[in-house]
Amino acid sequence: MPKSKTRKKAVYTPPQTSQQVKMSPRWLAPVMVASWIIGILWIAVYYIAPTAPGLAYLHNWNLLIGFVFIIFGVVLSTRWR
Repeated sequence: MPKSKTRKKAVYTPPQTSQQVKMSPRWLAPVMVASWIIGILWIAVYYIAPTAPGLAYLHNWNLLIGFVFIIFGVVLSTRWR
């Protein structure tokens, strides 16, 4: 029976990495949830009382403002661990 050949190169072993779990900052979750709530409430108040002081001047820009708060909350949720 023929003898098996040995490897000429050393077998690759990846470097040891420490598995540290990265934690999100303590402020992230409250700001994320608050942003969603503010965005939803802003849009809801605009639909319920469009002639409210302060909201009447912005007209349909109120929708953009509400959605910006909601999207900001979604962007923050991508960083939450």
